[in-house]
Amino acid sequence: MFWDKKIETLKRDELKSLQLKRLKKTVRQTLNVDFYRQHLSNARIRVEDIRTLDDIEKIPFTKKQDLRDGYPFGFLAVPLNNVVRIHTTSGTTGKPTVVGYTRKDLDTWADLIARNMTMVGITEDDVFQNMVNYGMFTGGLGFHYGAEKIGMTVIPSATGNTKRQIEMIADFGVTTIHCTPSYAMHLSEVAEEMHASLDSLRTGIFGAEPWSETMRHSLEERLGVTAFDSYGLSELFGPGVAFECPERNGLHIWHDAYLIEIINPQTGEQLSDGERGELVVTPLMKEAMPLLRYRTGDITMKMEDGCICTRGQKIARITGRSDDMLVIRGINVFPSQIEHVLLKIPEVGNQFMVYVDRVNHLDEMIVDVEINRDNFSGELADLARIQKKVVKELRDALELRTTVKLVEPGSLPRFEGKAKRVIDRRGDTI
Repeated sequence: MFWDKKIETLKRDELKSLQLKRLKKTVRQTLNVDFYRQHLSNARIRVEDIRTLDDIEKIPFTKKQDLRDGYPFGFLAVPLNNVVRIHTTSGTTGKPTVVGYTRKDLDTWADLIARNMTMVGITEDDVFQNMVNYGMFTGGLGFHYGAEKIGMTVIPSATGNTKRQIEMIADFGVTTIHCTPSYAMHLSEVAEEMHASLDSLRTGIFGAEPWSETMRHSLEERLGVTAFDSYGLSELFGPGVAFECPERNGLHIWHDAYLIEIINPQTGEQLSDGERGELVVTPLMKEAMPLLRYRTGDITMKMEDGCICTRGQKIARITGRSDDMLVIRGINVFPSQIEHVLLKIPEVGNQFMVYVDRVNHLDEMIVDVEINRDNFSGELADLARIQKKVVKELRDALELRTTVKLVEPGSLPRFEGKAKRVIDRRGDTI
């Protein structure tokens, strides 16, 4: 199950040699960008100063705000007439980040997606339903062209109209789906309400937001799929940066295409394998928009090498983002931790919202979670028991006191794109 076995299984010395060659080329390419010319000049870095892979630490980081400040085309390293496609990120504040692609970039990206899908046994015989946004978001077209490169039958269903999505799965004999894990959970809920059969499904590809092992097991049980985690960022092409192999114990980074580091997000210092921190990536094969030491904001760690599939070193599943991390009374909390706790409690559903307020100068976290009617008698005493149980489980897991509100099934918002689980209202408090 290899798309390009030679490149996917390069020996360490060959890989390092290829990475260094491509790193030097990337640094040279960034000199076509005003920001990087100034960036490297200020750090007194020349292309010839990059003699080993360790020399990358001499280069300052690139941050998301730098890309926003370059809106719209300040980070293009090629003339605009060489750019055949533009995507933008789904930024929540200010201008979005613009990402450009040459024809070669698009072919490279499709090839990386093809590696991912082939790695988990997906072939030209599969029918693929792509249930993500096909607009400026990179997830839709990224997987679309990779799947077509393999030769699969592709259904570009995009987002929305969940009942129709379910009908297409049944009518077209869909075997593989791609969407966010939160939308997959919603899909399973609607399918159960419709008494619809999803018997043709075999593989689920889920990404764009952190999700827990508990949710994996739930999705597999409800949809009848083997669930795989997909990781990527628009700034790094899009999806396809890392993906789980059939072992499903960490995600393989395509090291010929990406040079990665793990840093302490506060200090910027390098962390060792097994230490969790922020992922920093230097893409090695981008023409239109090369980047150097891009701080992704995603929290993970390098795992020990030696996966039995013989591909390169893996990263752990993303536990959250450094900028999504909540600090509640000095304790770090990720929404995925809350999800993991709630999905283990049968009396509550899989939908939740988190609200953070500052009351009398103290942080307070409120978690709204839906009741699971199948495990709820309807008695007030039972309601109090469930609420107490959820509070205790969250306190034990987070080491933090929370307020829990139980709400009616179906009353919390559903998301077709990235789930927005947290509303932090502390900024509105004087």
